[in-house]
Amino acid sequence: MLVDPHLGVSRIALPDRVRSPWWELGRRLLAAMIILVGTVLIVYLDRTGYRDGNDPPSYGVNLVDSIYYTTVTLSTTGYGDIAPVTTRARLINAFVITPARIGFLVLLIGTTLEVLASQGREMFRVARWRKHMGEHIIIVGYGTKGRSAVETLVNNGQDREAIVVVDKGSTALADAHADGLAVVTGDATRREVLQRAGVSTASHVIITTDRDDSNVLATLTVRQLNPDAWIVSAVREQENVPLMKQSGADSVITSSDAVGRLLGLSTLSPTLGSVMEDLLTYGEGLEVAERALLVPEVGKQPQQLPDQVIAVVRDEKVYRYFDPVVTQLARGDRLIVVRPAKDLPWAPRPGTHDEELAEEET
Repeated sequence: MLVDPHLGVSRIALPDRVRSPWWELGRRLLAAMIILVGTVLIVYLDRTGYRDGNDPPSYGVNLVDSIYYTTVTLSTTGYGDIAPVTTRARLINAFVITPARIGFLVLLIGTTLEVLASQGREMFRVARWRKHMGEHIIIVGYGTKGRSAVETLVNNGQDREAIVVVDKGSTALADAHADGLAVVTGDATRREVLQRAGVSTASHVIITTDRDDSNVLATLTVRQLNPDAWIVSAVREQENVPLMKQSGADSVITSSDAVGRLLGLSTLSPTLGSVMEDLLTYGEGLEVAERALLVPEVGKQPQQLPDQVIAVVRDEKVYRYFDPVVTQLARGDRLIVVRPAKDLPWAPRPGTHDEELAEEET
């Protein structure tokens, strides 16, 4: 049973859950009712083969007696006041009603145990998830942008179990579960929904809803609940970027502007547009990445490294590779590079072969 997101109520839903236990309960109760009604019809149609010990033999068995006999028989109560007396009725009881009785009991007992076990398992999974959740990534909105963000994170080594999706749509819930992600259903602009997602211990929050006003409000709420989280937010209009940053976003991506620039570049220079698309596409051709500086690279110029360095991060500030401040690379620097998307024999990725990193000395 899904909750109504418009009421501001939310719940945690972990992946690999196919059906609600209440759906299973309803299905099995329906099957039990079919067995009950079917047995009543069998007894009533063969009512001449039964005798009620409380009535004269000439009275026979009516519909009420058939219902009474069926309920006490299927529940194994068996008072014995109504009994089959003809050979046909006894054979029907032996080969039809007795298996129906067994099936009826299995349905009721099995359903009760399964519902309790399912609820217990789900509570245990959620409790275990909460216990181990920390420094995780929250994705607010699981549309096209949210799915692309998750795909990029996973392709770069992020564990799916450390990603939590917050969305109020049933379609997003199904898509996120299909992708093996935990989901908190509800409106991300509400504090209780974000608290269920563990926002206070999250390391990063990516906000990608389709409305700029919702993104701003969600950013404000996240920043209030977690002053240290790194917040990346998307906006549709460039004019909303300052507002988003004032709301607490560390990085703001303008989706419509980025697409517009790419379209313009592809029109003016198809080859340049192809290169830009290649840089934004994971897994093939070129990629833009951030990596640590290695010990042998300390003191060198950015242009002397095997990777094509386009920027240097020093003291939390980003410098272009030609900036005089980063003419010589120093310990603690991080590099923004363009490199092959896949390891090649002639272009190994620095930092992936147990090289010593040039971390800043303390």
